[in-house]
Amino acid sequence: MTDHYYSSQPTGESDQRELTARLRGHAFYFRSDAGVFSKKGVDFGTRLLIETVDLPETGTILDLGCGYGPVGIACAVFAPKCQVTMVDVNRRGLILAEINAKRNGVEDRVDIQVSDGLADLGEKRFDAILTNPPIRAGKDTVYRLFEEAAHHLNPEGKLWVVIRKQQGANSAKEKLESLFAEVDLVLKKKGYWILCGKKSEI
Repeated sequence: MTDHYYSSQPTGESDQRELTARLRGHAFYFRSDAGVFSKKGVDFGTRLLIETVDLPETGTILDLGCGYGPVGIACAVFAPKCQVTMVDVNRRGLILAEINAKRNGVEDRVDIQVSDGLADLGEKRFDAILTNPPIRAGKDTVYRLFEEAAHHLNPEGKLWVVIRKQQGANSAKEKLESLFAEVDLVLKKKGYWILCGKKSEI
């Protein structure tokens, strides 16, 4: 059976590699492996999300589908007064995320745990949720993540999504508009859209 980055237990042979990335002018160091998303380097969509997001100064942030950790680790660096939770169903990715949090000096500001979407987070609430959703897992899965994110945001909290136009950005925006009081198309670049859904005050 073929491994996917959204598999809970990738069984493919390990192929670890060392990566460097400069994000918002800051140097990051990551270890990746076979069976995780974008193993050869931080992909353009993830990079665009990190470069574009307007992070809260204080509060709680969730990296939904963290993989080996670039989004959540970047959030911990650029929003040092926030507590960052990082979740994924892929256990190999989570092991790497723990290693990478330590390598980038943010292990004390991140909580890394296994979760299928937000199903295992109980009633935790967040001020910002960021995701580069698992498009290959299918629209039903992606939209479920949007619905769960809306439920787990604090009032006025924001969901930030990066998605390619050709992979359903228009319909994703419509789905978000059914869940959020306000949805903005923050940026279009090279076929990628950055969408931000803001929860109502109540």
